[in-house]
Amino acid sequence: MTFADLHRPGHPFVLPNAWDLASAGLLARQDFPAIGTTSLGVAAAHGLVDGSRAAREATARLAHDITAARLGRYVTVDIEDGFSDDPAAVAEFVAGLGVDGVNIEDSTRGELIAPDLAARKIVAIKTAAPTVFVNARTDVHWLGGSDLHAALDRLSAYADAGADGVFLPGTADPGVIETVALGIARPLNVLATPALTRRRLGNLGVARISTGSLLYRSALERALDTALAVRDGSPFPPAIPYGEVQDLAE
Repeated sequence: MTFADLHRPGHPFVLPNAWDLASAGLLARQDFPAIGTTSLGVAAAHGLVDGSRAAREATARLAHDITAARLGRYVTVDIEDGFSDDPAAVAEFVAGLGVDGVNIEDSTRGELIAPDLAARKIVAIKTAAPTVFVNARTDVHWLGGSDLHAALDRLSAYADAGADGVFLPGTADPGVIETVALGIARPLNVLATPALTRRRLGNLGVARISTGSLLYRSALERALDTALAVRDGSPFPPAIPYGEVQDLAE
């Protein structure tokens, strides 16, 4: 089986997204076939702004650390917009990561880029690293828009450019999700949402469900709850034992 084989429309697998080697190792000990990274988590953990291209080196280091750890799981990395406007530079970056897949988005610093530029990045990646699964993300809805036709046009262009999968974050509308799943001849990735179960998303034709930054944000929430419990004399929330965390480094 390959990483691409995991993507079965109607039978979505869950891709948890790590932000460091410890979180990747912890997730790899569970029954997840692949581990992704979260660009927000990687950037924020280094005091950087997500989507600003500032986390290029941190992203590359984490990719290398995870692959070097040989966790026995497929690895896919969120590379924001590829950290460059130059398709050749994006392709060189991806080819050097040594991972099974990448997620690349069509916005830079909160603004949609021209779809032809995003498509040229995909072509360059598939030329330089043909075995890397390219998950092409459109941020039409993520940035607050609602133009389904624009999203479909962009994702169709990315599929034509060679993307192996497409990603539509920013909406939990079943009609929108189903339309994209049926309208684009590539496996569809969506973000996990409490509004739609894994089974329901499968019925809509989804192939992959990413947790995105949810795990990182949940970890921050738990850390804050614990600190407040210590300060206020409340019961402590559960925590992973010290020894188990130490074991992750082995």
